[in-house]
Amino acid sequence: MNYLKEVVILLLTPYLILLCRRVSGEQISGKGVINLAHRQSKWTPLMQTSANLSDITSIRSFFEFRTLDPEGAVFYGDTKEGQDWFVLSLRDGIPEMQIGKADILVSVKGGRKLNDGAWHLLELRSEGKFVVLEVNNSVELIVGLHSKLAEDELTGKIRLALGGMLVDKQKLFHPFEPEMDACIRGGHWLNLSTPWDADSTWEPRPCFSEIKKGSYFPGTGVAVFNTSDLPGLKTEEAGITVEIFGSWTGTTLSLQSTGFEYVLRELEANKDVKEVQLGLKEGSESVAPPHEPATLTFNILKHSLVVNSKPKLETESLDFFSMWKNGMLLTFGGVPGDSEEAKNTHYLRGCLEKILVQGQVMDLDRALYKHTVVSSHSCPTEAMNELT
Repeated sequence: MNYLKEVVILLLTPYLILLCRRVSGEQISGKGVINLAHRQSKWTPLMQTSANLSDITSIRSFFEFRTLDPEGAVFYGDTKEGQDWFVLSLRDGIPEMQIGKADILVSVKGGRKLNDGAWHLLELRSEGKFVVLEVNNSVELIVGLHSKLAEDELTGKIRLALGGMLVDKQKLFHPFEPEMDACIRGGHWLNLSTPWDADSTWEPRPCFSEIKKGSYFPGTGVAVFNTSDLPGLKTEEAGITVEIFGSWTGTTLSLQSTGFEYVLRELEANKDVKEVQLGLKEGSESVAPPHEPATLTFNILKHSLVVNSKPKLETESLDFFSMWKNGMLLTFGGVPGDSEEAKNTHYLRGCLEKILVQGQVMDLDRALYKHTVVSSHSCPTEAMNELT
């Protein structure tokens, strides 16, 4: 377990450094194309802006929104330094609004599913004691809220944010996972025209012009899971099964534990044939190139590892079931850490349309660590098909 802790610390060190840095005030247009997916911090908004309430003449915001992600934070606003707040998110692909005001918390979910990969025009507006959400010019959700403790006249500032929250997640009435693989464009935020502030470490990334379901690895970056958090053994005969569907080249996955490392690569030899290489910490093994698989099945048995029904590693000295239960690093896309193997890894490039562990779909947003360049829920329909 000490080995796992060392690797996790190495992976999270850049992230922890970023958390210690303050927002630098880098200016981003709120009207352009904004990719919400690529950020370092889980709850910290991708960007934010603020204004004096006395300058607000419109209580209406609208923007185009596109995603295949079923859950995450979209748009947030607050007054009185977060004492009164609002957040729009998705849950199961359906819009959900949560509001905290004085002594009241409310959460309402409803309307059509928005995670269909199409662009939708969303409008949020305040109508007295009600907040209204329109989708494609049709009212989908109305939330009413009244508190005797609330002030009638508001003073001070209003804060807006995208892709996160400015208050502690403990204030949520209905907790959710905030990561959102989505794009926004054409935003009009109240009557504000000032740019938004983004962290200096944030690198604006384009949005794919057309998307399909899957997890996209651009040739750099990995997603790391601790196997103790994943579905476990059902029967010894069946073992543990990892299934991967899609089209890709490079390192598919790796397993790491104290004194043990296993790497499965697929290096493109030509359009129709791929070579599979199996790397161990001591020695390595090459396998005759199979036909390019649309599906890769990786089975973990008590004393052996099997790829597409063919045994590739057999050892009586290791109990893989115990290692899985106690915690190994299962990494998709490369090798984590700073070992020579990690430094020389050929990172995965391509679209993993689905990853199953013991029959359960893996959500990369739930990974122990994921590089920001990896898209959890969307792939480009063509490799280099992006908006500029």
